Amino acid sequence: MKIVLLDALTFGESDLSRFFKLGDVKVFQTTSPNETQERIMHCDVIVTNKVVISETHMLNTPTLKLICVAATGMNNVDLDAAKRRGIEVKNVAGYSTDSVIQHTFSMLFYLIGHSKYYDEYVKDGSYSRSKIFTDISKPFFEIKGKRWGVIGLGAIGRGVANIAKAFGIEICYYSTSGKNSSKDFIHVELEELLKTCDIISIHAPLNEKTDNLLDYEQLLICKENAVILNIGRGGIINERAIARIIDEKSIYFALDVLTKEPMEENHPFLHVKNRDRLYITPHIAWASVEARDRLIASVIENIKSFQK
Repeated sequence: MKIVLLDALTFGESDLSRFFKLGDVKVFQTTSPNETQERIMHCDVIVTNKVVISETHMLNTPTLKLICVAATGMNNVDLDAAKRRGIEVKNVAGYSTDSVIQHTFSMLFYLIGHSKYYDEYVKDGSYSRSKIFTDISKPFFEIKGKRWGVIGLGAIGRGVANIAKAFGIEICYYSTSGKNSSKDFIHVELEELLKTCDIISIHAPLNEKTDNLLDYEQLLICKENAVILNIGRGGIINERAIARIIDEKSIYFALDVLTKEPMEENHPFLHVKNRDRLYITPHIAWASVEARDRLIASVIENIKSFQK
């Protein structure tokens, strides 16, 4: 069986040797759109994370039998075309749940605790020159007793809610699909969640119901000093609206996802004045060492089960 890994760089330093036990394997760290067709010629199995596989690619690769998406979302594969041509498409779900939950709290505490400021305060020598033993110029608040709104109550949203509850936080949620519910938490409409919550975290997919869910008007009604975390998908919050309101209102944002990734070179976020209210990580919430190992193991299992 001929197997092609198109964007192995997304696995990082993970051990890929297990793939080589499955057949004739070619590994490419990255693949640009104009390289895709040549690299998949004559293969039986494609492993892709974000490389797009179109109907044209399928038509020009008659040997193709299986597309393994090394992720949960499959929007980079023409699923209808694959179905018509009898090509199986398999994804991986649940591998990064714990990693994303952990990163949610990491981002929250970094932002509300002003970690960057205090770390630099010590390392630039300011603390050594201090006349007192402490520095409280950047006040932080306790999360106990606050209200946390979860947008998207899937496995990750529920996991975040359960941990937040252990801190003594009141939890409410808004289901973007209208399908998820829980008796353990308070269900509210989106407007109430935005108006009443001190912390808001987004754990929803990007679709017709969530695209541009939070625009300038929605952000405007959020509480003063509210913290909004987007660990779902870029595009759920209007990024231009964030760049505008962050300089107009005391509101904080932590983002692990953007509408276009990597970030555009002249992105509005690079020009905000109140940069201490904005914390961005480059889509890493999913990528703990353990999560990547689980991902590889699941992709390999998808190939093995197909071979059977």
